[in-house]
Amino acid sequence: MKKSIFAVCDLEASYACNLTEYLNERKTTPFEVQAFTNVESLEKFASENEIEILLISTRAMCNEIRDLPINRTIILTEGEQISDLGYPLVYKYQSSDDILSEVMEYYVQDHPQPHILSLGARKTKLYGVYSPIGRTRKTSFALALGEILSESKKVLYLNFEEFSGFEELFQISYRMDISDLIYFLRQKEGGMIYKLNSVIQTFHELEYIPPALSPSDLRDVTGEEWLTFLKEVMSFREYDVLILDLSEQIDDLFRILKECDRIYMPVQEDMISQAKLKQYDHLVQMLDLEEIQEKTMRIHPPVQPLLRDGGELTQQLVWGEMGNFVRRLLWEEDGKHG
Repeated sequence: MKKSIFAVCDLEASYACNLTEYLNERKTTPFEVQAFTNVESLEKFASENEIEILLISTRAMCNEIRDLPINRTIILTEGEQISDLGYPLVYKYQSSDDILSEVMEYYVQDHPQPHILSLGARKTKLYGVYSPIGRTRKTSFALALGEILSESKKVLYLNFEEFSGFEELFQISYRMDISDLIYFLRQKEGGMIYKLNSVIQTFHELEYIPPALSPSDLRDVTGEEWLTFLKEVMSFREYDVLILDLSEQIDDLFRILKECDRIYMPVQEDMISQAKLKQYDHLVQMLDLEEIQEKTMRIHPPVQPLLRDGGELTQQLVWGEMGNFVRRLLWEEDGKHG
């Protein structure tokens, strides 16, 4: 199905083109994004094509634009004081992810029913990363795995830990997180594809949903709701792989593990860690879930110190010992399944 048009109009040509290029590179953006650097070209295009969303700078906005048959117009401001134009405003000088997030948030308010039912028929793989043992470098491994896989695939990373520490680690404050998506899903109003685009962030090519801020937000979600949520994501977004960085806080954890195509389990060899593993194995056997064991690979990720001033944290992982470990692991796995 052909994507609807998202038009960006700014008299600053480099800005319009760079923003458009970035949004189109995000292949999961549910629109075809077109750049315009003057009102005349926008008017001509609108006379021949239906524009679903127009993001236009205050300097380009004029009465002629108001008369165009555009479903949703949003003003791109530079922070200047402006009179009420009757349209929602988005600040121009922020990250492209944040701009898209705010635009999608405005859009979903008026369009709860999605125009795009699916962006692809391919089967998304679920990779679980879980360990009953603490301090195993599980999240470092999961992030490195996601970054490396995203070099050649479309990957979404989801963190289900009580305290991910992401805001502190990456020096970012999230407007919304995974709990907002669960709340939206509970309303049963449709439009999840647009809501997803208002929440998703990126580490380079790796897309991720910000983790929950409060542990209670995770405990409040049932296993059935998590599975419904994952199915929604896989229905509306063209991902090759979803990486689930799991924890015991997730309700019905074994049911989610059962749905995974592959499970990576970081482990330790000390006595206490081995005792925890034996208890886990015994429980899996009691629950008759040997299939989980069959697709679980127990791994020993390397210790790699991360430095605040050593560059972006995920890239330190990708190009350090952890990245080398992940690449060898994937190469061996590809050889087994090739």
